Amino acid sequence: MLEPAVIVLRLLQFAGAMVLFGSSLFLIYALPQDGAGSGAELSWPRKVLAWSAGVVLAASVVGLLAHTSILAGSVREGMTASSLSAVMTTMSMGPSTLIRAGAAALALAALARRVSRATWWVCAGLGAVISASFAWMGHGAATEGAPGLLHLTADILHTLAAGAWIGALVAFFLLLRPRAASVTLDGVLHRALHGFSGVGTGLVAVIIATGLVNSWFLVGPARISGLWTTPYGQLLSLKLVLFVSMLALAAANRFRLTPALGAAIDGGQASDHALGALRRSLLLETALSILVLGLVAWLGTLAPVSAG
Repeated sequence: MLEPAVIVLRLLQFAGAMVLFGSSLFLIYALPQDGAGSGAELSWPRKVLAWSAGVVLAASVVGLLAHTSILAGSVREGMTASSLSAVMTTMSMGPSTLIRAGAAALALAALARRVSRATWWVCAGLGAVISASFAWMGHGAATEGAPGLLHLTADILHTLAAGAWIGALVAFFLLLRPRAASVTLDGVLHRALHGFSGVGTGLVAVIIATGLVNSWFLVGPARISGLWTTPYGQLLSLKLVLFVSMLALAAANRFRLTPALGAAIDGGQASDHALGALRRSLLLETALSILVLGLVAWLGTLAPVSAG
């Protein structure tokens, strides 16, 4: 039962870190600095970021104990000082977990104070540290020599780009929650959606480029058939299908649904229909992103195709 628990705890850490990083970043570049529609004036940012940091903190600690228990052979042995010490001193997972827990605790402390634009910067920075630390939980840290540095760098950039995208999805979905009609907030939402189109294109480019680098190390051209014949390859193939589905939804948001919202606002028409369509699309895209993170959490526990 510990193996499934480790996967779930990894998923919680991934999701919490990406919301903390990506949503904080979104509050900085996509919303007004102050006034109506700014992060400080909205009710959800502080709560969502605090929950995200709390999930990372709790899941990091429990995840370390669960993983140590698997390595030690039992929960009882995993809780001993000797087992924990061995993980902390001989495996990169131990120090990276401490980094995640410490950064999450600092984010909670920052959010306990009066929030401002500086708070979003602090949370984005700490979220970036947490997200980057995942590279030492996966296969990227196992590659040796100069290629290992390339693999590790690609892993970090891949995670940061994914976090910026997923965190923005969560922020958009929360902005789209049913509320009293407001031309001001509809305008803020439309500008954020329109502005994110360029950012999103850059993030997708980074995700694809770094994904290709990672695939070269974890699959390799000589073992491409492993995408269909090994558990790792099959899960990776499913992940790619879900990613392409997310791209299709993102394209629909950018080229059809966002312009429809803008036309409704410019024409002084009710925007309920346009907002509802966007809400459904973003809900589906966010759900797909959670499935992708679940697969990533699972993949990190399996031997890659290149290891066969």
